[in-house]
Amino acid sequence: MPSTVKNTVFTDTPATWNTWTVNRIQSSMRPSKTFAVLLLCLAATATHASVALLMEEPYGSFGAMNPTGHAAIYLNHICADSHTQLRPCHDGEFGVVISRYHKVDHLDWIAIPIVAYLYAIDNTADIPTSVTKQQEGEIRDAYRKQHLEDLAPDDPKTGEAPKGEWIQLVGSAYDRSIHGFQIDTTPEQDARFIAIFNDRKNVGHFNLLFHNCADFSKLVLNTYEPHAVHRNFIADVGITTPKQDARSWVNYGKKHPELNPSAFVIRQVPGTVSRSHPDDGVAESLVKSKKYILPLTILAPEVSGGVVVAYLVDGRMKLPKGTPVFNIGDEETSDTPAPSPTPDRRPLTPDPAPTTPAATPSPSPTS
Repeated sequence: MPSTVKNTVFTDTPATWNTWTVNRIQSSMRPSKTFAVLLLCLAATATHASVALLMEEPYGSFGAMNPTGHAAIYLNHICADSHTQLRPCHDGEFGVVISRYHKVDHLDWIAIPIVAYLYAIDNTADIPTSVTKQQEGEIRDAYRKQHLEDLAPDDPKTGEAPKGEWIQLVGSAYDRSIHGFQIDTTPEQDARFIAIFNDRKNVGHFNLLFHNCADFSKLVLNTYEPHAVHRNFIADVGITTPKQDARSWVNYGKKHPELNPSAFVIRQVPGTVSRSHPDDGVAESLVKSKKYILPLTILAPEVSGGVVVAYLVDGRMKLPKGTPVFNIGDEETSDTPAPSPTPDRRPLTPDPAPTTPAATPSPSPTS
């Protein structure tokens, strides 16, 4: 992962994405009276504001048991005065990542600056080119002591870093690769989102099945684009997963090319830390796991057959090839307009209709 800062946009090459039959779930939210003020602040910012779903790969022992991974939201023109108070970004800021966590200071969602979220540092010049497991822990704990003492104070018995899931707040790119799917937003949408979530009660009641990180990401995305993201009652038995969020979001973007849908990838930092592995849905994880599908086939062949059919019909997702690597560098500017049009931004487009290629004298040996 390069440590230099570049002004980049994210592109994607066309790929095959399946169409899903899903249940529409609508959420209603009330913007606060601060909406008008926030809108005036955001109206002066640069173009190409965006909201991106981060589909994060599972890792470690828990990831082996629950291979659905993690979901978060990156907002490149929204920042935060605290872990729970959002605001428009100032010049030179890179945006914020928000997500739902399990048992972190009894909060429902927490906002972390994108640089810290990925690398547990403040300065992009300090992004390491590789890390060991020990170095990862030291970098993350140093950031905790400086910025997260209110959320994760020292263990009172040992005086050292506490245990718990606070480690998911920062340094995510050390543990896993992350796939991003984004669309453009407007100043009005960003202002409305800030007003809604600053007014919204932020009390945690995490539930792995029906109130998890992917449910939160679905809520955020549907705040921007109502009805865009849905549960999958076939392949995921109604449990919201990061992969289902991504399927819905990509399909929505392809139906609305005016939103400039695009994709990017954040590679796991090289080193001796164990590598993450691809996200799976519910049926997909059963089909791919011999320790689950073989006993199920013996004990309940009808059920196992149904799981396989659910996966094949409504549970697959092909990631786009040639997705560009994300470089931190889309910092907020309010005085310099963004270049238009952006030459290297290619949208996620609907799959072209199949055509019959013209006959050629002889096939290429590399085709």
